[in-house]
Amino acid sequence: MTARVDFVIACHSPKRPIGRAVASVLDGNAEDVNLIVVCHNVAVEEIKNVIDERYRSSIMFLHLEDGIRSASGPFEHGMNSGSAEFVSIMGSDDTLEPGAIAHWLDLADSTGAEVVITRLKLEGNPVHTPPTRPTYSGLADPVRDRLSYRSAPLGLVSVEARRRLGAQLVSDMQVGGDVPYVTNLWFNTKVAVQRNGPAYVIGESAADRVTYVSRSIGDEFRFIQHLLDAGWFARLTYRERVAVCAKLLRIHIFGVVLNRATDWWTDTERKNLATVTERILEAAPGVGDRLSIADNRLLTAIRSRSISHEEMLRRAHQRRRHGMPSTLVPANPAMLFAREAPLRFMVASFLTR
Repeated sequence: MTARVDFVIACHSPKRPIGRAVASVLDGNAEDVNLIVVCHNVAVEEIKNVIDERYRSSIMFLHLEDGIRSASGPFEHGMNSGSAEFVSIMGSDDTLEPGAIAHWLDLADSTGAEVVITRLKLEGNPVHTPPTRPTYSGLADPVRDRLSYRSAPLGLVSVEARRRLGAQLVSDMQVGGDVPYVTNLWFNTKVAVQRNGPAYVIGESAADRVTYVSRSIGDEFRFIQHLLDAGWFARLTYRERVAVCAKLLRIHIFGVVLNRATDWWTDTERKNLATVTERILEAAPGVGDRLSIADNRLLTAIRSRSISHEEMLRRAHQRRRHGMPSTLVPANPAMLFAREAPLRFMVASFLTR
């Protein structure tokens, strides 16, 4: 039988645990799978030599030399080189639990889904994203099940759906090239979320992850500009744009403030941060009303160049004091029970397993 899944692992260094990743696919998930390893800006032999010899004949090795430090390019190269019904990608320091791919295929077959979002584990614990409805079953709703909070295309993606949407990872971005891609998929395909069963396990062994590098705000958030400029994004409904923009603010904008020391910020970086934040707020007017009082205090600091870097960071920490009135009550009290308001969002996150 022809394999149903082209499974792509991208690797840029023989120091990454690519052998472990390969073993997790071929020992516990080989059925219905073509395994493709893309050697990115590194010789094929260097990667092949750190993979157990017994696996090598079961792997299609590809080479991509593009000089770009981003996994999006090699993932796209691998996905475009196969001929299966679905594609799937995995980082070279991650693994699959036995039976994961078969579980995804069963879910796709039983629901008619074009995309299956995998269950994730990190350090043995489930990752509670996306925070779906506790009673959800069948196909997901991108707004009601908050699919935007999953930023990576891990699981299954139909090749036909990719072609229909023209959906591709943004290959020339060092970070975030998967966010416009998955957001397009979440809102424009039939999606199922794996709620139980074998998981995709995120590895923490690599010290040279591209996403751990501190970049300028312009480079860090090129993907946001790309997403907001997309024609398909402009065609989303207001409630869909609110869902996307609330996530962009909570995860990306507020996250970058926490991840930069106060002495990192310059006037230029603060200006660029304010500019991209304004673009998000303009894309979904009123989205800030649904965010907490503490969130809005941080938004004020981000948008005001007269507020110090130290105060901006202090407010970023304050918004994470979960359970305090300022983190539970939205800026507009009338939005207390709105889907993207803190109360419902926190409850959904807590109930996600």
